[in-house]
Amino acid sequence: MREFIDLHCHFLPAIDDGAKTPEDGIRMLVGLKQAGFSIVCATPHMRPGMFENTRPMLEAAYASMRPHIEAAGDSVPKTVLASEHYFEDTVFERLVSGQGLPYPIMDAARPPKRRGVLVEFNPMGFPLRLTDRISDLARKGLFPVIAHPERYQPVWKDDHCLDPFLDAGARLLLDVCAIIGKYGRAAERAATTLLEEGAYEAACSDAHRPEDAEATAQAILRLESLVGKAEAERLLSAGPRAILGSAT
Repeated sequence: MREFIDLHCHFLPAIDDGAKTPEDGIRMLVGLKQAGFSIVCATPHMRPGMFENTRPMLEAAYASMRPHIEAAGDSVPKTVLASEHYFEDTVFERLVSGQGLPYPIMDAARPPKRRGVLVEFNPMGFPLRLTDRISDLARKGLFPVIAHPERYQPVWKDDHCLDPFLDAGARLLLDVCAIIGKYGRAAERAATTLLEEGAYEAACSDAHRPEDAEATAQAILRLESLVGKAEAERLLSAGPRAILGSAT
């Protein structure tokens, strides 16, 4: 039985551009369970000016969704909560002050030295002094997990632009649907190149609506054909577990 972990999903309803209703969120989770995911992490946006979400607001939204998840029983995966942090000044200050939502610690008996935190950037380019800010996060016990790097335009031109960030401790998270053309040819080519280079730590669904779960299942088959089943398993299971600080 597959035991995939989805580190990036928008199943919480009416909080960002993800699920519209609790029912849509449950349908999304049911589809991801059928695709092989045993754990799905809610990662609603924290992006001032677009999605005015704070940590307490996201925790409240997750608590409101819990009864629907519990009512669905074994038809849905286990769920946990984090956030997708848009990397600008306000959100960065929240992260360093402890007001962000990093990934949860999955193994309390073996807490990691640093916790992963999901971040996204403007698709046109990366923030100034990003390597310095990664170092600032490290001093706070955090490391960035860069969401969908294949969608950033500088990566389309030269994926080695990511090297300084990787050297500073960032990890790359593939949106697996990029490899079936969901985001256009440039993103698909970039994702394929990064896969060939072994640059990704993990892969995810980044599902926003119920039908995305079916696309994710198709993309997983494509991933296996591109990199082989063992590497696909690493990206969907061992890699996410490593980010969550658990080797089991």
